[in-house]
Parts: sequence; C-alpha cells; structure tokens
Amino acid sequence: MNERDLHHQTASRAAANDRFKKSFATWLWGSVLTATALHFAMFMLWPDMTAVNVSPDIPVIKVVDIPDKIPPPPEPEPISRPALPVITMADISEDITISPTTFRDNPVETLPDPPRDEARASLIDEPGFTPMTVPPRLTNEREVQRALEWEYPAILRDAGIGGRVLVHFFIDEEGIVRRTLVAATSGHASLDEAALRVAGVARFTPALNLDKMVPVWIQLPITFEVR
Repeated sequence: MNERDLHHQTASRAAANDRFKKSFATWLWGSVLTATALHFAMFMLWPDMTAVNVSPDIPVIKVVDIPDKIPPPPEPEPISRPALPVITMADISEDITISPTTFRDNPVETLPDPPRDEARASLIDEPGFTPMTVPPRLTNEREVQRALEWEYPAILRDAGIGGRVLVHFFIDEEGIVRRTLVAATSGHASLDEAALRVAGVARFTPALNLDKMVPVWIQLPITFEVR
C-alpha cells in the first residue's frame, strides 16, 4: 500500500465518523420516541387484571358469658406436727437373749464332721454353707489381675463402662475352683461372662475345719473398672 492509498483510506474513515456524529442526535431521539410509543401501546392494549380473593372462611366467634366470680377451692387441712421420740426403758427378758458362745460350752468333740464324698456331690450342686475355721486364701493374685485385664471386654473398656460381679466359688479340698456361679450380676452379660472366666483362673489355699481340709462355697466380688 502506497502513501496515496493510505491517505485516501484515512480520509474515508474521517468522513464516515463525521457522518455518524451528525446523525447521532437523529438516531437517539428516534429511538426514544419509538420506545415511548411501544410502551404507551403496551399499557393501552394490556388487559385489565384483578386480584382474586384468597382469604379463608373464618367462622363467626361466639362470645361465651363468663361468670362474674369463681369461688376458690377450700383450704387444705393443716398438716399435723410429727410426734417427738421419747426415750424409755424397756425390760427385756433374759429368756430370749443368746447365751455367749465359749469353747467350754461347745467342745471340739461335738463339732460336725467334714462332709464326706457323697455329701460333696450334693454340695457342689448349689451354694451352701460348710463349717470351717480357716477360710480359703487367694494364692495367685497377679495371675488373676492379668486375667482381669485380658478378659475385660474391649468395647466396654473403650466406652468407660465397668461393673461389679459377685461370684460364687466352689473350692475343693486342694484349693482348686471346681465351679463358679454369678451371685449378683453387673447388669452387663458380657461382664458377667468375663468374671466367670477370671474366676476359673483363681487358685486358693484349702479351707480348714479345725485340722481337716474341706470343700466350701465362698463369695468374692470381681470388679471391672477403667483406670
């Protein structure tokens, strides 16, 4: 493109720009008048609109006659004052008192014999009383403590739930636990079952009735707690 063509193109753009500026007022007012005419025609030809009554039908409220005065309820009866305790002297007959127990009045020869084998068979069936002078003593406390930690149900331990189970132990003449029963539940079946498993680990010294080893039932609590 030479200099003459470039000058001619620039002059053409300047002339077109001048023509647009001169016709701007005509286009502006023509657009305004056209928009005004269209809006006026729209408002004139738009159909009339009315609101529909959507209010609910409310029944007529009737006024109820209220009595002028309502009699109050009667006053409650006064509460009687509690009687004061009175200290008196009571005469207790000596016939109903229990005489003191002494070895002179109860010699060793008159004590009942230890249960025999046939008596032991019935004794193991359910908890009962066996005469003894020396109770059994736990000999493996550390092993029982480890079993207590091992048998503690993990779901209850993690939730911080513990409990106390009262267990019946049947201990034979050698101090071996032959049977265990739940005497008082903890309220959780899984803790009761764990307590019975821990009870089976326990070892005791034999119970003595004078100088004879005897099988006995004892009760011991097994407690599960989060430390």
